Amino acid sequence: MNVLEVRGLTKSFGGLVAVEDVSFDLAAGEFLALIGPNGAGKTTCFNMVNGYLRPDRGSVELEGRELIGIKPRRIVRMGVGRTFQITRTFLSMTVLENVQMALISHHRRMYDIFSRATRLYRDEAMALLELVSMQEQAGRACSELAYGDLKRLELAIALAPDPALLLMDEPTAGMAPSERVALMELTAQIVAERGVSVLFTEHDMDVVFAHAHRILVLNRGALIAEGTGDEIRENALVQEVYLGGGTVFAAAEARDA
Repeated sequence: MNVLEVRGLTKSFGGLVAVEDVSFDLAAGEFLALIGPNGAGKTTCFNMVNGYLRPDRGSVELEGRELIGIKPRRIVRMGVGRTFQITRTFLSMTVLENVQMALISHHRRMYDIFSRATRLYRDEAMALLELVSMQEQAGRACSELAYGDLKRLELAIALAPDPALLLMDEPTAGMAPSERVALMELTAQIVAERGVSVLFTEHDMDVVFAHAHRILVLNRGALIAEGTGDEIRENALVQEVYLGGGTVFAAAEARDA
């Protein structure tokens, strides 16, 4: 069964066509990568899927429910989580409080004046922190965390609404190579254990080929290829327009050997 079905997604900014007639499906439990050069339209696609941008035309369905025209906060409650290229946390709050705030928002208790926020959903927040191996840092202020730990915390926050779909925009951006491996292995484990479907963008080809079940390639807003890692490696058009004749793929293959 498909969790996400995208049909004919198109968006222009003035005379610039950012995304043109993009269609794809995302199956339950699938780890799907969306790659392409800078300006290919990856983030624009993301922003249309989760309601930050309204497409000029097209359809986005989550488990059969149309998302176009629905506000982002409601889309989150319908089962879509998201992490961002630059982490978004409350630096003055503790790690635990950040996850509690995500849970409080999901359960629509932001204006509950009769309950102390620090007492709400504490056990659920700790369970999410344990899921991302951050439970021992629950009491630390986010301002004290290393960047890799902030990324793991952001993943816990994105999982707070128990999403069917997780969108990850450049999840390893700014991370050291060892941190990238650890974060994506953790995400892959969560996908397998919880059945979450993941759509992610990524520039690191090692990350893409190591974890993606399937890969979509955008160029100048259009979908030019899709398939497994091996199929994308061998695609002549992808090598020409995205990877300059395949040199990046060759490097990734050499590291895999």
